[in-house]
Amino acid sequence: MRDGRFRESSALVWRKSSHSTAQGEECVEVTSLSQDTIGVRDSKDPEGPRLTLTPAAWRALAHRTKTL
Repeated sequence: MRDGRFRESSALVWRKSSHSTAQGEECVEVTSLSQDTIGVRDSKDPEGPRLTLTPAAWRALAHRTKTL
C-alpha cells in the first residue's frame, strides 16, 4: 500500500464493478492514478478516505474478494 493521499483531479475516471447494483450501494470505485498506482474509494463517500495500491496489490485484493 502506498501513502494513501492524493489530489482529486477532474481528469480522473472512477469505475465501479459491473456487478454493482443499480443503486450502486456498497461498492468501491477504482481509478488509475499512474502506471504504478491504483486509487480506491467508497462509492457512497467519494470525498472520503481513499487508498492507493500497486497494481499487484489491487489484483490480489480483487482476486481475494472474488473467492470469499
